[in-house]
Amino acid sequence: MEKKLLKRMSWVVMGVLLWSTAALAAPPSQVLGTRQELPNHLIWLFSRQAELPLVTLGLLIKAGTLQEPPGKEGLANLTASLLLNGTKTRTSAKIAAEVDFMGARLAAGGGDDFATVSLTVLKKDLGPALALFKDILMNPTFPTAEVQRKVKQFQAALASEKDDPMVVAGRAFNKDLYGAFPYGYPVLGTPQGLSAITRQDLMAFHRKYYRPNNAVLSLVGDLTPEEAEQWVTKTFGAWAPAPIPAPKLPPIPPLTQRKVVVIDKDISQANIILGNLGIARSNPDFYAIQVMNYILGGGGFTSRLMDDIRVNRGLAYSVSSSFSPGLEPGPFVVSLETKNATAGEAITQVVEQLRRIRTQPVTPEELKEAKSYLIGSFPRKMDSMSKRAWLLGYVEVYGLGLDYPWRYPDLIEHLTPADIQKVADKYLHPENYLLVVVGKKSAMSALPGASPSQKKEEKKDEKAQSHN
Repeated sequence: MEKKLLKRMSWVVMGVLLWSTAALAAPPSQVLGTRQELPNHLIWLFSRQAELPLVTLGLLIKAGTLQEPPGKEGLANLTASLLLNGTKTRTSAKIAAEVDFMGARLAAGGGDDFATVSLTVLKKDLGPALALFKDILMNPTFPTAEVQRKVKQFQAALASEKDDPMVVAGRAFNKDLYGAFPYGYPVLGTPQGLSAITRQDLMAFHRKYYRPNNAVLSLVGDLTPEEAEQWVTKTFGAWAPAPIPAPKLPPIPPLTQRKVVVIDKDISQANIILGNLGIARSNPDFYAIQVMNYILGGGGFTSRLMDDIRVNRGLAYSVSSSFSPGLEPGPFVVSLETKNATAGEAITQVVEQLRRIRTQPVTPEELKEAKSYLIGSFPRKMDSMSKRAWLLGYVEVYGLGLDYPWRYPDLIEHLTPADIQKVADKYLHPENYLLVVVGKKSAMSALPGASPSQKKEEKKDEKAQSHN
């Protein structure tokens, strides 16, 4: 399934740059770490973890697909991915050799909202590792040969993914849900967009967005606070800030009626995605939605969708629902595979479960199970250095406060059945949804919600998909 329809637990894909300046109210034992700001406005967060002689860094930069100009789809991810492919003093081979010699992990990549650069290294090698980190961050050269090679690699990946029917369904869903809005195409970009990107585009994008006042640094590991401050100042203190232009985003088209898109593919299983526009992470209903979605389809075998569609009816091996909030509203989706002949029945049951959770209060047992899981699983989000670095960035970019993990249980525990029903009614739309089905059309049962005009649109969509 298309990546943006999955829950991405990477700390890159989540956050708004709302830097919290509130004083910490919690005791030191109940905060993730400390927060400081360099004169160049780089926010950096530190958590001392001395159990192992390791240091982990995660740099989040607001330079994702939201910042891409129209017609250059894939520019943000391509820029990030090429950071390790050559600087003013190092070739890609030299960079790889240095990383290998230190036994370090150095990576860079793009996302819908952010680009990230991450490093994990033994403390004894921190000096040369940070020198390398600084070089790839501030001095990439985007060699023409490397750009061409990476573009071909990404175009090949996009082409190969056409063989995965759930990826095809995901791409069609995003395209129809978002229109020209950047969330409507893959992070990898489009074949046409990648072909249009020049070395000058990459250099300009890097120069414009890779700035300290557009980034957050998380540092976790075997350092004293004084050592951490010295290394951060030495490595990033000279990084020059600059004004950051706000992206000019097109509106997300409204979904005012049911829309059905069928993509004919000679396969035995119908791959189905049904949903609508969801929420941004900054939405205060986020916590009630987490609980509601766990009960509906996010809780595995304890969820209503799994119980009804797999266990009771045997229509699908798995079925799940998810909200994927980002800087901007992400999608709400239900996804499943079923036999072509039972596609209509499965979709009808999904819609019935959406109606049910909107109109009937969840049971005390369902609510208790959802709360118990969400609260009980939260500590696993910070049980390693890399996870802790991710969580530091997460709480910073959302302005949640460094005591967020200790407040999270209360945010979940106080929710009532009425709260769950309220957000279900507000954010689930069993009358106005987008439905994408990839399967053998001649073998499918009748799909709910396809009007004559929508059937004409299906034919247009099928024709368009055949050329993509």
